[in-house]
Amino acid sequence: MFKTVLFPIDQSRETREAAEAVVNIVQTYGSRLVLLSVVEEANPEAPTADPMKSVEAVAKLLETAKNLFQQQGIQTETIEREGKPAFTICDVADEIGANLIIMGCRGMGLTEEGLTDSVTNRVINLSPCPVLIVP
Repeated sequence: MFKTVLFPIDQSRETREAAEAVVNIVQTYGSRLVLLSVVEEANPEAPTADPMKSVEAVAKLLETAKNLFQQQGIQTETIEREGKPAFTICDVADEIGANLIIMGCRGMGLTEEGLTDSVTNRVINLSPCPVLIVP
């Protein structure tokens, strides 16, 4: 059913919490697991200390996540891309033929502004496959 699962990761608590659901689904269905981390495009006019804009930090995050899944007996593939997170997640899902995207939710969709600005909401609307949001 879920032959290929895409798990976009960042350094948030919500991603760590969603990892448990990823383990359960991948083990239940014998799925291929692909971890994705997106390096956000830097805005030269607004420098930031956001770690998700550092290629080195993202590479380390992917390696750490890969090791954690391997401890659970799950082999993973990792992909690192640069771009706008929601669009990149959907593009990669399409490229790898994902049957499911699993994401944590930051709870920003409670207001109209949060709903339209949410990466999660954009992925839901643009995704080529089902999206499981872990609250």
